[in-house]
Amino acid sequence: MTLLFRILSWAVAALTLAVLLVLSLALQRAPLVAPAAVVNAADLARANAFLRSNDPRLPRPGTQRTFALPERDLNLLLNQLAQRLPWPSSTQVDLGAGTARVRASMALPHSPVALWINLDAVLLETPGLPAVERLRIGNLPVPGWAALALRRYLVARVNASTEGRLAHDIIKSVAISPGQIGLHYEWLGDTYQRLLGVMVPQAEQQQLKAYSDRLADLSEQFATAGLQGRSVALAQLFPPMFELARQRTAAGFEAASENRAALLTLALHASGRGLRALVPAAKAWRQPRFMPVTLYGRDDFPQHLLISAVIAIEGGGPLADAIGVYKEVADSQGGSGFSFNDIAADRAGTRLGLLAKTAPTQLQAKLAAGLQESQFMPDVSDLPEFLREADFKKTYGGVDAPAYRQMLDNIERRLDAIALFEK
Repeated sequence: MTLLFRILSWAVAALTLAVLLVLSLALQRAPLVAPAAVVNAADLARANAFLRSNDPRLPRPGTQRTFALPERDLNLLLNQLAQRLPWPSSTQVDLGAGTARVRASMALPHSPVALWINLDAVLLETPGLPAVERLRIGNLPVPGWAALALRRYLVARVNASTEGRLAHDIIKSVAISPGQIGLHYEWLGDTYQRLLGVMVPQAEQQQLKAYSDRLADLSEQFATAGLQGRSVALAQLFPPMFELARQRTAAGFEAASENRAALLTLALHASGRGLRALVPAAKAWRQPRFMPVTLYGRDDFPQHLLISAVIAIEGGGPLADAIGVYKEVADSQGGSGFSFNDIAADRAGTRLGLLAKTAPTQLQAKLAAGLQESQFMPDVSDLPEFLREADFKKTYGGVDAPAYRQMLDNIERRLDAIALFEK
């Protein structure tokens, strides 16, 4: 018995040492991949052109297409998805002739010290999904049989998900070439509806319905008071919508998710499209009466603020800021013109969206209690607007020129002076 006890003790000790050795090799003190590049207006212009040429509402069932995704855009997309993870993460993909080197870094969750899980893999093009040629986690090389087993496990997990089944059904092949990746896909009769289902799962649809119903109740109250068709200030809608968010959070729902649902419902209503644009099932819900939403008496400010808030929750502040700048640059080239007060509304929305995610219950309490317009958006009536492209470049030198940056600093100082946004 003594000998058996010693053997078991040695086995436990050896196993413990082996685990510690593996962890010491797999975990590293610094990330392998640097933080992702910030999305800029040029990136968004390319994305807009891509979406126009690949509108998911247009293809007929049975249509087969191939689109090429440049390496930079692939990395921007992957890193925007990585920002949705609860821990700092970044990725980098380098594409070659039939090969892709994939590197990824993720901070170790709940670690008292800064430790990173770094992955370095080389993928090979095959007739189906790419195969793993080499895989390393930190300083730990993963044997080929283990990499193959991991690939099979991940593919099975992905195929078991709604997103994975959709991708499996429509993607026919993946071609890897220097600087770009090509996806050959077939558009099926139900693809668009399934895409919407992936974007807005059933549980989220029920969540959005709760806020749509609250907005419908509010519009009925306005109609009963003889205010049907008249504008309503955003500051009037925040308290009842975020009181609902506060109540649902108290009932056990996740606070940041409730804030996102409230802001998304308001954003789509303010834009005039409603939730039907995103959730086909919403066509059967009670519909809020027409109710123009204003901020400082303008109906464009709520759209800028609310849409930027939702984007900030989804993809972080830099993405929301870039989208705001891109829209204003586009407006200067033939729309309503470049407007710094619109940029200010975008920036206020970005800060609001980040608070909705990072301090969700505190924001719920403040918005439910009621805020004046000046308490979440500064007065920007003195800022230049409706600038045509030539005038914008002549006066401010274009995006990121010193004079332009000076105007942005002015906007940031005004936002800093608002107690809600104190850093």
